[in-house]
Amino acid sequence: MSKIRQQRTAEQIRMLLSELSQRGVQDPRLLGMTVTRVTIDRELQHADVYVNALGDESRRKEVMAALQKATGFFRHELAQRMQVRTIPQLHFRWDPTLAHAETVHQILDSLEIPPAAAADEEE
Repeated sequence: MSKIRQQRTAEQIRMLLSELSQRGVQDPRLLGMTVTRVTIDRELQHADVYVNALGDESRRKEVMAALQKATGFFRHELAQRMQVRTIPQLHFRWDPTLAHAETVHQILDSLEIPPAAAADEEE
């Protein structure tokens, strides 16, 4: 399978799952959930769906449990909306990227860098 088709299918799945999680799912545990990225294998049989949710890491278990419960619903809706022969198996994964970005941001904020004017006066 071509790499371009793989990427297009993954992006289409990401957009549809994002829309479904905001409008189609009634589960309150999925409020504030975001689909950050989707990777798909060459045969288009398995898709890793990376998600994150607003709030802290404590929501991780409840969001993942809700996603496991809603997997059948998501696959059914994808089958209705996509023009592919088979819908890939969805494997939901927690995306730690936002937590890493927040840690880096805190480190950068804690740095004490003297102003440029003070550095010029010392020379």
